[in-house]
Amino acid sequence: MSFEKIFKTCQTLYANEGIAVDNFFDTVATIITQARAYVGYTADLTMCITYYEIGRMIVEQEQKGKTHSEYGSNLLKELSTYLTGRFGKGFSASNLKNARQFYQIYAPSIQQLKAIKSENVNRQSLISELPFRLSWTHYQVLMRIENADERRFYEIEALNQQWSVRQLQRQYGSSLYERLALSRDKAEVMRLATQGQIVEKPRDLLKNPLILEFLGMEEKTSYSETDLESAIISQLQNFLLELGKGFLFEVRQKRFSFDEQSFFVDLVFYNRLLQCYVIIDLKTEKLNHQDLGQMLMYVNYFDRYVKAKHEKPTVGILLCKEKNESIVQLTLPENSNIYASEYQLYLPDKNVLQQKLIEWTKEFEEKQHTRDGTNNDEKCSKN
Repeated sequence: MSFEKIFKTCQTLYANEGIAVDNFFDTVATIITQARAYVGYTADLTMCITYYEIGRMIVEQEQKGKTHSEYGSNLLKELSTYLTGRFGKGFSASNLKNARQFYQIYAPSIQQLKAIKSENVNRQSLISELPFRLSWTHYQVLMRIENADERRFYEIEALNQQWSVRQLQRQYGSSLYERLALSRDKAEVMRLATQGQIVEKPRDLLKNPLILEFLGMEEKTSYSETDLESAIISQLQNFLLELGKGFLFEVRQKRFSFDEQSFFVDLVFYNRLLQCYVIIDLKTEKLNHQDLGQMLMYVNYFDRYVKAKHEKPTVGILLCKEKNESIVQLTLPENSNIYASEYQLYLPDKNVLQQKLIEWTKEFEEKQHTRDGTNNDEKCSKN
């Protein structure tokens, strides 16, 4: 968003002298909308730059103090008192501490900010290159994330998916990064930290487990698959957010007939990124081989009678209370487009998932090391 875009809209308006009244009104409304968006963006950017510079100055001043901890503590208190007296609220010691942390986290990747001091620098071109694309409130959430890879992932996704602060907090609280990472190999985990979630193949859609705490269903309460389905439909927007990128909802209880029998697919979606149908069957109990066989039939039906020639093969997802990976692998054909994913009705323990990710990474590296050693031995024996 820039003033240039707004001006181009104005020029287009003036160039069409015979413009219809309705189009005239729409164009004027568009200019106002674009201007408001630009003002909002520049306000967020200005606030981020301001806090970054305040943080930089605090750090540099603290480094002059002989005793870092005592000097730093007193400096923040005294600076807070002074700024509050001059400007009012917004400059508490805790806010200044946030500014210092903000600088310490982002300084290594923002060398160009040093040029702000130079009068010869075109400030507008410099601002366009700054990495701050979110609001200060977003960054207050992000800088609480200690793991740099995890922090970069949430920053990329918040920008690309235009998450609100509440959505960012929810995705972090539901351990989205860990759940996606545990569904990928190590190379793709590193890709999460640099590119965010990239959807290129059906497996990229998976998170294990899916977190459905927003449904408001108690974990220990007995409920049916119909109850779960109704709750999902009533919270469809949140469910789409949890599913991930590119999902469009088509229908619930999709009916099709075959050999004089009627069958019903719980939920039918379309993924515009993969260009394929994604059908979901809900299971409130432990997954069994009959459930997998039924989903295989559903997927085959969609591929043969529903999908168009230009569309990719249908993806089937069994959303279940509990799954047995061995049963899944034994029942389904190799390279099938069917996946089983567990769901939880409460937010997971982030520490448990982080520990699981550490163990998974270690196990993956050990397997790779063993495999590389075996390959090297084979090459030596051939030579």
